[in-house]
Amino acid sequence: MKRIDLNCDMGESYGAWKMGADAEIMPLITSANIACGYHAGDPGTIRGTVELAVHHGVAVGAHPSLPDLQGFGRRVMKISPQDMYDLVLYQAGAVQAFARAAGTRLHHVKCHGALYNMSTGDEALSDAMARAVQDLGDGVILYALSGSLTMEVARRRGLRVAGEAFADRGYSDDGTLAPRGKPGGMIEDAAKAVAQALAMIEEGHVVSLSGKRVAVAPDTLCLHGDQPGAVAFAKALRSAFAARNIALGAP
Repeated sequence: MKRIDLNCDMGESYGAWKMGADAEIMPLITSANIACGYHAGDPGTIRGTVELAVHHGVAVGAHPSLPDLQGFGRRVMKISPQDMYDLVLYQAGAVQAFARAAGTRLHHVKCHGALYNMSTGDEALSDAMARAVQDLGDGVILYALSGSLTMEVARRRGLRVAGEAFADRGYSDDGTLAPRGKPGGMIEDAAKAVAQALAMIEEGHVVSLSGKRVAVAPDTLCLHGDQPGAVAFAKALRSAFAARNIALGAP
């Protein structure tokens, strides 16, 4: 039986501003990436999202970002490896504290947006990210793009890594995510997302926007919680996995 983790970016509300249908999505996933306050989220939202994850038996993860509330963490910034280390350790440490207070542990770290994408081809940034996760202790796992340099660098450090693939994003020929603004960069049809997910899990590939077959080996599959159809996507994926005898569970 094949097994896959279904993760979702969550806790992305901020103050009176609300984003995502966290309460509806949480029962449908197996791991949650919780915003840490730099691109979204605030202390109360972090606490509430951690408690919601614990209630539904979902693994708690931190979703650190560049310090960019206005740009939702999606604008590239020039940072040093030391900046990367500090950003990840500081933000993930906050979620780790809330997890401990809720009677659970921090399961994983998955960086957000530009911070995630900037590291995929940068050895120094990847190593700083991996070092920060390693220094959190307690066996915390790093979620990184399947097949990326980040995975290779983290494994050299002896860190446990889960290769991530995306059900609701288009891919470039090099295996990186296509820009959101590019036609096909966001997949908005649930049936198409399901077909892409099954091809990645069962056949080990994804078809890029140009039609190239790109190898992937996913341990965890991402669903974006800020996508309007996120709940429907999650239900469609779970239904398809059940039909194909694909088990769900956090790595």
